Amino acid sequence: MAYKHIIDAERCKGCGLCVHFCPKNVLEITDKVNAKGHFPAFQARPEDCIYCAICCTMCPDVAISIVEEQSA
Repeated sequence: MAYKHIIDAERCKGCGLCVHFCPKNVLEITDKVNAKGHFPAFQARPEDCIYCAICCTMCPDVAISIVEEQSA
């Protein structure tokens, strides 16, 4: 099974909890401002992601999700 990591940059307020708790240091805070004036998180190293969902659990804004990709 393949998974996809999604961050809703417009919902993210850039609190950094996901960055802090990611066991593989996949996430970082961007230097680009979203529409609400926040600096959202992004996957800086997506190839290192193990899809553990700790980031999803820690996000107070429910801005991160991991979904199963549909195979062709």
